[in-house]
Amino acid sequence: QVQLVESGGGLVQAGGSLRLSCAASGLTFNYYVMGWFRQAPGKEREFVAGIRRSGDVTSYTDSVKERFTVSRDNAKNTVYLQMNSLKPEDTAVYYCAANMALVISRRSDDYEYWGPGTQVTVSS
Repeated sequence: QVQLVESGGGLVQAGGSLRLSCAASGLTFNYYVMGWFRQAPGKEREFVAGIRRSGDVTSYTDSVKERFTVSRDNAKNTVYLQMNSLKPEDTAVYYCAANMALVISRRSDDYEYWGPGTQVTVSS
């Protein structure tokens, strides 16, 4: 069965960095657009970043542009989210998701598979 497993979350001070990883199994990884979403307490899940199958195209929500970088290694079936200059408002559970598509969607409903999430907490 398909499994997505995030890792790399934790507690960090404002201005710090974290690198999230998402290891995928049970699917042909390079057939899937990969997305990162996050959900803060009391808020809806929101799109953070996405990367196309070959990694040639990426997309970010405005609030993380210039701070976050999404990448993938298709040989390792893994997608990454490098997060720099973290802010308290970045605190959330971060999820990776897979969508068999050609273009990056920002809609969570378009993604077929999800990981359980990893907590990121940024202290001020």
